[in-house]
Amino acid sequence: MLQSMRSAAKYIWILLVVAFVGGFLLLDTSGLLGRPRVTNGTAVATVNGEDITYVTLETATQNLIQSEEARLGRSITLDERQRLENEAFEQLVNQILLRQELERRGISASDEEIRQAALNSPPPQLMQAPELQTEGRFDIEKYRRFLASPAAQQQGIRLALEQYYRAEIPRQKLINRVVNDVYVTDTELWRMWRDQHDSAQVSYVAFPADSVPDSAVTITDDEIRRFYEQHERDFVRVGRATVSLITIPRVITAADSQAARQRTLALRQEIVSGQSSFEDVARRESADTASGAQGGSLGRGTLESMNFVPEFTAAVRGLPTGQVSEPVLTSFGYHLIKVDERQGDTLSLRHILVPITQSDSSATRTDRRADSVANALANGDRPAKFDSVAKAMGLAVTQHTVTEGDMLVTDRGYVPDVTAWAFGGVQPGYMSDLIAADDAYYLARLDSLAPGGQQELEQVRDEIRDLLERDKKIQALMPRGTELAKAAVASTLEAAAKAQGREVRQTPTFTRLGGAPGLGAANQAIGAAFALKVGAVSQPVPATDALVVLRVDRRVEADSAAWVAQKQVQRYQLTQATKQRRWEQFLTNLRRSADIDDRRAEVRAAIRGTTEG
Repeated sequence: MLQSMRSAAKYIWILLVVAFVGGFLLLDTSGLLGRPRVTNGTAVATVNGEDITYVTLETATQNLIQSEEARLGRSITLDERQRLENEAFEQLVNQILLRQELERRGISASDEEIRQAALNSPPPQLMQAPELQTEGRFDIEKYRRFLASPAAQQQGIRLALEQYYRAEIPRQKLINRVVNDVYVTDTELWRMWRDQHDSAQVSYVAFPADSVPDSAVTITDDEIRRFYEQHERDFVRVGRATVSLITIPRVITAADSQAARQRTLALRQEIVSGQSSFEDVARRESADTASGAQGGSLGRGTLESMNFVPEFTAAVRGLPTGQVSEPVLTSFGYHLIKVDERQGDTLSLRHILVPITQSDSSATRTDRRADSVANALANGDRPAKFDSVAKAMGLAVTQHTVTEGDMLVTDRGYVPDVTAWAFGGVQPGYMSDLIAADDAYYLARLDSLAPGGQQELEQVRDEIRDLLERDKKIQALMPRGTELAKAAVASTLEAAAKAQGREVRQTPTFTRLGGAPGLGAANQAIGAAFALKVGAVSQPVPATDALVVLRVDRRVEADSAAWVAQKQVQRYQLTQATKQRRWEQFLTNLRRSADIDDRRAEVRAAIRGTTEG
């Protein structure tokens, strides 16, 4: 037993270090470390006077990258790396803020609490270790024997657990203090059930805001300033950039498609001849690396729930259990499919994906063309050169808006790395290196950049003006709406609308939370639909972009018996969600009150400058 655990100790130790301790070691492999402008100790951010160093952030990011690449079975893109770096940064900031808050409150863990936790509440990753399982389940006694063994001491497992619990136990104590008083009453549960299940249908007459000319309303600078001051937090925005894109497509020929089909047939023959199993070929050959790592398994379910493309679904329907399909062509390439089991509508199946890619000769021609474009633009920072080279090469230039943290998607699909590059410290006018994707090569030019964060008044002045103009236009329509409402009460909504030459429209059935076409959501018009009696006509009320007069045609109340039957489940789910929101709000408040100086963009720009220099 101990011998087997000693052999597994290194695995468990690495698991603990990566998952819980973080192991902020120096990165010897980074080509950026040791450069004069950015060093290991360069502060990328300061949190209430405490630095987050470059090496700390890079190590935390690398830990997340290793986990993600292991999960995906492939290298990550620049966009994915940027997302993981942001995630690592948020984790580090929260760790510092929580540690500072724990110190302020005097919350700690005693040696006895740590000992009991280590004996009785092992970390989830350790509970999943195969060496600590008996018949597929975690064996607490095996775990305790190992913990008491010399191997645990020698390999540093006990020290790692102590460090983990010394941080985790105080954190759990703080969470309990913050959320333990959460209780959701029956009144709240019923109100939320009604919001989800009460429904209404209304007829309405709309007075659109844009029917009032701009000249009829006046917005002063004082009004804009007051609105900004009252809603300042609403103007925290993510960064936005405009990029121009040259696309050099990887053109797929009929010969390329035929070559992929022949390759798929060869793999099928290898399987049906008994030379290799379907699972082994999937692991070795499938371009769907996620399922390929599982022997091609796509899981278990109904065809409807699995939501395959139509060609794939049709092939599965006609495929006998245990038989390997002929090559099935979809937009992803050629598939070999095998149904392992069918029980009624439920099935489990596997597939192997062979993508249709360029032949070597076609790929060489595309590579040379892409290289020629890249060489013509090499070291270029003149925007006009980008357009002239594209024109000379017979390539179109398209322009796109990208949002920080979101991948660029064009009519061709996802374009990797452009967003991360645009927000990686380059200046407007600069051009990217050649970006390789499965379907094309890309070159990008950064045309404009609006950094994220709190927007100043001048940046959102026009937006505020539009909002205030819309509200004033709706108010200007009030006399006409009042006149129609009064006439509708005296006759009918239809008669009053006809007299003013207006149209009566009817909504589909909607709930309080869902809103309705023509009315919008979460506004006074929606509220009126659930406040008035059926058949009653409202006074004029603001909708999203109009003033409306509405009549409630139909309303269905929520089923109280159905609510009672599921109330306890609802209470549990809502309590957990409320606790999570309470904790997130607590962290948000810590962030708002903290002095956080995020200098990541400056450091990235310095790294880029050093590299280019």
